[in-house]
Amino acid sequence: MTDLSSHLKNVIVAKRMLRRGESAVVAVSGGVDSMVQLHLLHALTQEFGWKLSVAHFNHQLRGRASEADERLVRAVARQLKLPCDMGRAKVREHARRTGVSVEMAARELRHTFFARCARKRKAQVIVLAQHANDQVELFLMRLLRGSSGDGLGGMKWSSCSPADKRVRLVRPLLDCWKEQLIAHAKVEQISYREDASNASAEFERNWVRQTLLPVISKRHPAALRTLRRTMMLVQEESELIAGVARQWMDGRSGEPFQSLPAALQRRIIQGQLIELGVVPDFGCIELLRENLGQPVSVSPELRLICDSNGRVSHLVEAPGRFSDNQTRVSLDGGKTTRRGIKFEGLKLTCSIRPRHKVGLSKPRAGVEVFDADRIGKTFTLGHWQPGDRFQPIGMATAVKLQDWFTNRKIPAERRHQLVLAKTEHGEVFWVEGERIGEVAKVTPKTRRTLEWRWKRA
Repeated sequence: MTDLSSHLKNVIVAKRMLRRGESAVVAVSGGVDSMVQLHLLHALTQEFGWKLSVAHFNHQLRGRASEADERLVRAVARQLKLPCDMGRAKVREHARRTGVSVEMAARELRHTFFARCARKRKAQVIVLAQHANDQVELFLMRLLRGSSGDGLGGMKWSSCSPADKRVRLVRPLLDCWKEQLIAHAKVEQISYREDASNASAEFERNWVRQTLLPVISKRHPAALRTLRRTMMLVQEESELIAGVARQWMDGRSGEPFQSLPAALQRRIIQGQLIELGVVPDFGCIELLRENLGQPVSVSPELRLICDSNGRVSHLVEAPGRFSDNQTRVSLDGGKTTRRGIKFEGLKLTCSIRPRHKVGLSKPRAGVEVFDADRIGKTFTLGHWQPGDRFQPIGMATAVKLQDWFTNRKIPAERRHQLVLAKTEHGEVFWVEGERIGEVAKVTPKTRRTLEWRWKRA
């Protein structure tokens, strides 16, 4: 057993990442970190009886190189006699459609796929190959953006999947350096592929890796290890204060909120904002903390109050801004071939046809295609109402439309002008100018499609 293998085994056992005989999905990109981890885990399987499967997600960002990554992972999985799941998506197209960065789009799609693989393989654990270098790079990225101690502490050994809270993500290599992984791959003759996109300045992480860290390391040669040690200290202190905050919230401390240290007050408010589904940014926390008992406008539609006892409550929608105007549209039992509709300045043309008559086409502005049967015999056009929820295509769960608008930075007035559509059961399946809803997406089981062409008058 090599030093790295022994270290990995000790980490998994000490941190209880995998139980004996447990099923786990191993995320494998084809790079040195994930390929080394796969071989190490496979070598330990005989001792622990794990039921491993491989999952590879093709981001389709590098053309033939992405295809080569996929072939390598598939070949190695076959060689190790492990079941293998392959997924792919056009990440750039998804990023453009959702208005997020390519990195964020890739992360969202990747985690959704991994969670799906875990459900398929009846596994509750996904093993990721992030290592110490990744941690340091993340620390610098978050430091430059502005982050709390919890964020600066970096990735945890174990956490919930963002796509499925029932699935755990574990990272056994977090304290291993990439140079160790490369050295191990060389000695053990493990094949892997270099990701050419690591040289692209398009991604902030690459700029940190290629430009910022070399400058820092030139002045301070031990910078990587020093920063990693700092992260560990910040993470441990952050976990400590989080525990104290939970004790206070549970009533196990009789100390008045206003006499608590500012750092503890912030963590108490932060936890409550997360539970309310509000983005816990520093400005929002400080407004509530410094204005106890006073309504604070977090956005034009949202006001919160933190009382003198430190309890955040009263999620209030500003009155008088929501329009009740709506119109119900019949699809004639699914027989409609073409129909024109006008509503609140929107011109809409609907066409229903058998799916086999619909060819594949590139996404076009003002054109969407839905599963007609999942929408129902009627749909309703209207505007955003308090409490409306929406599950954009590709997302694992529904979110409040209010939170979606806030995260997308859509101006308040614009939010109330947008037209949205609901199925006959009241589920939002379309928001003007945004993604379509998961509830009405076209699937292999779709029999009829509803083509939706719209434009503003």
